Amino acid sequence: MASKYLIDYGIIAVLGIMSVIAVAVAIERCRFYKRVNPGDYDSLELYELDLTRRLHIIATIGSNAPYVGLLGTVLGIMFTFYVMGEGGGVDVSGIMTGLALALKATAAGLVTAIPAIILYNFLHRKVNELILVKEAELERKKL
Repeated sequence: MASKYLIDYGIIAVLGIMSVIAVAVAIERCRFYKRVNPGDYDSLELYELDLTRRLHIIATIGSNAPYVGLLGTVLGIMFTFYVMGEGGGVDVSGIMTGLALALKATAAGLVTAIPAIILYNFLHRKVNELILVKEAELERKKL
């Protein structure tokens, strides 16, 4: 039974760490966007490079968290079937409890992924806005 808890809490711990990283990066990026000065950049490319720095981390977490949760579910189901096979009998209550507990890993993966994708989309939109402002400023300077 200790293996079951190791699977459950191990996957949930990984997802928790992923969530903390995504939120930390999002907070850092928001702070950067508030204090960034477009006039400090000579080229649009360098400005865009600084604006998009570390956004890939949030996107990676958002796109992979459901798979980590699914891995926990698959491992939990495999463990439930293994225990069921060792016992030789069919304990419906034990099977259903094991399967329900295994599915919580998928739920945790979704709870991690959905906010990460929302954060990524919000930050990506902010980057696009800041780049458009810089492009408009560069166009005004040309005229």
